[in-house]
Formats: sequence, structure tokens, C-alpha cells
Amino acid sequence: MKKVISANQAVSQAVRAARAQVIAAYPITPQSTIVEMLASFCAQGELAAKFINVESEHSAMAACIAAASVGARTFTATSSQGLALMHEMLHYASGLRFPIVMANVNRALGSPFNIWGEQSDSLAQRDTGWLQFYCENNQEVLDTAIQSFKIAEEVLLPVMLVLDAFTLSHTAEAVDIPEQGLVDGFLPRYQPKLRLDPKDPRSFACLAPPEYLMEFRYKMQQSMLEAKEVCRRVDEEFSRTFSRKYGLIEAYRCEGADLILVTSGSVAGTARVAVDALREKGRKVGLVKVRLFRPFPKDELLEVVRDTEKVAVLDRSLSLGIGGFFAHEIRAAFCNEKKHPPIFSYITGLGGRDVTMQMLNDVFYQTYERSKPPEQSVWIGMRS
Repeated sequence: MKKVISANQAVSQAVRAARAQVIAAYPITPQSTIVEMLASFCAQGELAAKFINVESEHSAMAACIAAASVGARTFTATSSQGLALMHEMLHYASGLRFPIVMANVNRALGSPFNIWGEQSDSLAQRDTGWLQFYCENNQEVLDTAIQSFKIAEEVLLPVMLVLDAFTLSHTAEAVDIPEQGLVDGFLPRYQPKLRLDPKDPRSFACLAPPEYLMEFRYKMQQSMLEAKEVCRRVDEEFSRTFSRKYGLIEAYRCEGADLILVTSGSVAGTARVAVDALREKGRKVGLVKVRLFRPFPKDELLEVVRDTEKVAVLDRSLSLGIGGFFAHEIRAAFCNEKKHPPIFSYITGLGGRDVTMQMLNDVFYQTYERSKPPEQSVWIGMRS
């Protein structure tokens, strides 16, 4: 069934189809309509879930952790300052190995106050032990949300579904909503091996002294690394059922390209148009869209860009003191490789500023003109 819906509504439809059992909610723009729609589903009996109104985002994650500890399929959503307020509890959720799924609608962090989109809020949480998916359009949002529950429950790590504020969250387009029976076949009811049960007493969140903590972290790291293969397999299974597939990354017109742009999220759609236009002019350019950020798809990226002459990374994020998150991650990932192209770092679109065709052309042409990357990230689209 196709409906014209926003990405926020797509998240809600996916959570209903996944038969989430506990939803903890605190509103924040531009996320609020996700939990509002889920509240309506619960109130009307369309979703048999416990909907918990909490007093803060910190409490929302605490409620999800409590629900996950007894074996419930759990969900929440947030954005920006709300995600920052959750920071402490994000570590608890991953350290306890609870498969919580959360949607984060990218929004700039204050100050100054801004409700529009950039990716700095989610990327600031990259080291909390959560898998992170970055989505390009509303259909990908819905499909990735359903996949996220299956992935989280297999690797026993939480998953953050990331989508751009307003460009996706409040923009409607045609989305295929899968039949409930097909979703049930793809995503069976969650059956945890371990949970709090008075008939089978055990402890979660125990004290781990120095002689044990490293082993906990090692197991988390191994599960995070193994999650790449799980993500790939779940995407393949999803494709067989629903005829849609996304991959960990997506390469577009990269064959024979001498310059490849790497980006993520909704800007990838505009970048495809820019690549097509430059190809028509004889420029051998390509595009890589990074969908999975944690765990980082180093091998998949290197396989695509290894033989190109230059890589331009377009970030809608800023790690103060270093530059764009994605560019920094790619440089770090490739540092021990014998062969890889130079990485050129560009920053634009902060605070919801539109990323236009002209900006993308500027990225391509400036990269062509430079013989080597500047020491600092280049800012594109600044006001004069």
C-alpha cells in the first residue's frame, strides 16, 4: 500500500509494523510528530504497546532500558538537545547490550538556538556503542527502521536511525507501506535469551571492577565489528521479501571516475543530479552515499574509491578543532592503507542551510583545481 507521508510518519508506520511493545516519549521539534502518531496508534488500538509519557529525554531512554531488561521490543525518538540530554543513558543502553531502536531527527545543537538540520547531534554520539544508519529518503527511513529491530536483536546492541530535519521529517512523498503479514515473517516476535524474571533471578548493570570491565568492552567491540555482516545479511533478507535493498554504502557512477564525492543523508539525492550533469559535460565523477556509519564501512569504501584520483567528502557536521566527522573518519580508516586517494574535506549545510547544485559544483571544481588537500576543511556556501 502506498501513502504520501513524511519521513516522521514513515518511522511511526515502521514502528507499528514492527509491533513495538514499549514506546517512551518526550516531544522535541522536529521529532515530535513521530511519537504523536505512535500515541494515536496506541490510543486507537492499532498498536498493542505501552506508551510511556516521561518528563525528559533522559527519562525516555531510562524507560526504554527498563523495558528492554524484561524482554520488551522498545522504541523512542529524539533530536538535538534531547539526544545530548540522553548521552549518559546511551552508554548504559549499549553497555547492557539492549536492542533498543531510536530515531534521531538531525537538528543543530545550540547555542545559538536553531531547530533546523545538521548531523552534528548524532555524530557527537558516535562513541556510545550504538549502530548508526543515515537515510536519504522517506522510503529508506521506513525500511531501515524495520531492519533496525532485526539487526539490534541479533547483535544485542542498540540502533540509531538518523534522518534529516524538515528535508525529510516534514516533507511528504510516496512511500510503500508493507503488508503486516510480510513484516511479521521478516521480523518475528523478540525472544530474548536473558531478561529479568522473578522465576529465573539474575542481575543486569552489575559492578564491573578493573579485572572484568575490559572483557565487557572487548565483547562489545567484537559485536560491533560483526554487526557489519549482520547488517548486510538483514538487508539481503529484506530485499528478498520487499524487493528493496540499500547496502552499507551505495556507489553511483563510480566506474572509471577520477573524482568521487562521499556524503550521506538527503543531500545524496541532489548530489546524484550534480554527478549526472557533470558526466554530461565529460567530467568523470562519481558518488558514494554512506548509509551505515557505525560500525564504519572502511573496507566497502576503500573498495570503491581505491583507484580514483581524488575523494571529496561533504560533511553536514562539524567536530570543532578537526573539521567534518565523515572526512576525519575516512582519513583515519585509510591511514594504514598502502594505496588510497587524497581526501579533500568540505563543510556545508550547517544549521539547515540548503545544499544547492551550485555548492556541489563548487566542491567538484575546487577539488579538481587543488593538487593536494588543504590542512583545514573548506567551508562551502558561506555568506560573503
